[in-house]
Amino acid sequence: MKIKSNLAKNYNRKKISFCRGKGSFLYATNGSKYLDFVQGIAVNSLGHAHPKLIKTLNEQSKKVWHVSNAFTIPEGEQLAKKIAKKTFADYIIFQNSGAEATEAAIKVARRYFYSKGKFNKNRILCIKNSFHGRTIAAIYASGSKKMTEGFGPKVAGFDHFNFGDHKKMKKLISKKTAAIMVETIMGEGGIKQIPDWCLKGLRKICNKKDVLLILDEVQCGIGRTGDFFAFERSRVKPDIVPIAKGIGGGFPIGAVLMNKKVASGMIAGTHGSTFGGNPLAMKVGSTVLDIISNKNFLNNVKRNSKYFHYQLNKIKEKFPKIIKEVRGRGFLIGLQLHKDQTSFIKKLMHNKLLTIRAAENVVRILPPLNVKKNELNQAIKIIKKVCLEYK
Repeated sequence: MKIKSNLAKNYNRKKISFCRGKGSFLYATNGSKYLDFVQGIAVNSLGHAHPKLIKTLNEQSKKVWHVSNAFTIPEGEQLAKKIAKKTFADYIIFQNSGAEATEAAIKVARRYFYSKGKFNKNRILCIKNSFHGRTIAAIYASGSKKMTEGFGPKVAGFDHFNFGDHKKMKKLISKKTAAIMVETIMGEGGIKQIPDWCLKGLRKICNKKDVLLILDEVQCGIGRTGDFFAFERSRVKPDIVPIAKGIGGGFPIGAVLMNKKVASGMIAGTHGSTFGGNPLAMKVGSTVLDIISNKNFLNNVKRNSKYFHYQLNKIKEKFPKIIKEVRGRGFLIGLQLHKDQTSFIKKLMHNKLLTIRAAENVVRILPPLNVKKNELNQAIKIIKKVCLEYK
């Protein structure tokens, strides 16, 4: 008998639910055990039920959960200090999600030039069919017809160029351009990396044209590539970076990171959040940061992900008519198939491996950063099995 749900139909949910998780695994209500390589879409950076996160959550829950931002919140001050010490950032505004963080990033960029008397310098240049969140401004920043359909009128102030179209990108920069906002590695867009030389080029253009560089690291940041930020390898310093997902390890946290220059425009009253920066979230984020920012931890991510990429490329070589390309870096991985990935993902799930789709026929694979090698081998075995059965 079908059970009536009072939840809106904005999600096409799979007919499965889970009662508990541990590390890389999820346990379904029907008793089945799944290797979870979705992890809340790159959210559970340390897997399910990490003991240190449970300890932190329990300890803080007995003290104080929520305090208004009208007061000083020591836990937020501590996490902001840790982030600033670890990164390019001088100042941080805490939020609750990636969409909120990218919205705040847009506000920071526009407000900076407004504070300098450049009232018409407010347009943001983005990659077409990128992904910056589901809020009304973020969907128009993403430039996706599918996401914006039915949500008019159009939110003005965004210009778009196709991925890799440097000529169009340069042409679109005008005196009204406040910032270029791109994902360092596009997640929903198909796990496509912006090359290091291109990031360096963007930084030079921004310097020359008096434009801010916003690197959206909501999905690809916080150790997912083996570096704390995906852009670090290019040695580029952005002006603004929105983060979320992995920093909370499963607890809702977002933030916008800023250098001193652009933060100068954010005076009292220019932005706010009821729940952003609450003590409970801040303590969890602080524990996650302590674990992930450890050099040995990140080296282990690099080592294990290199092994996993090697094995996936071996599968690609064996099944070239099924797998077109292995994309990504670290544990932000995409298997681009030659045809629609829906049935492939279903077969992986049937074999107890959970993955998720992305654009361009990509199967997105997002293990926890502390995944064990034997769990990677288990995933490799399942992917091989599905390739053998797949037609």
